[in-house]
Amino acid sequence: MKRRKAREYALQFLFQSDFGDKDHRKNNLNQFLSDKDKDPEVRKFASEIIDGTLSMLDEIDSAIKKAAENWVLERMAAVDRNILRFAVYELLQRKDIPPAVTINEAIEIAKKYSTLESASFINGILDKIAQKAKPKQKAK
Repeated sequence: MKRRKAREYALQFLFQSDFGDKDHRKNNLNQFLSDKDKDPEVRKFASEIIDGTLSMLDEIDSAIKKAAENWVLERMAAVDRNILRFAVYELLQRKDIPPAVTINEAIEIAKKYSTLESASFINGILDKIAQKAKPKQKAK
């Protein structure tokens, strides 16, 4: 549950940063997390997800666009777009987290913060990305 909470904080921060000043993200992140949770494990994992997602945002958005046929990233619901972003970061970079866990967590967070339809939409996109990422994982 600690990681779920960290993912929820990541969603909240990424959602806010979608609409805020991009230049002050790092300072805002430290303040945001210290206001949210006192548990250092939760803050550390949330920070890793957020920093990783933001540092790879162009690559992540490109992967989402390729998997989300007939969808324009900018027209997706902001909550869904940012759930996809942190989950794609996990799928592509966090080999210590099984893809099924990442996808399930994203679906559960979508059910809580978005809609059931969004959960299905997110599941479909993440499954496509996970399938494409598998050969890369084996090759390393």
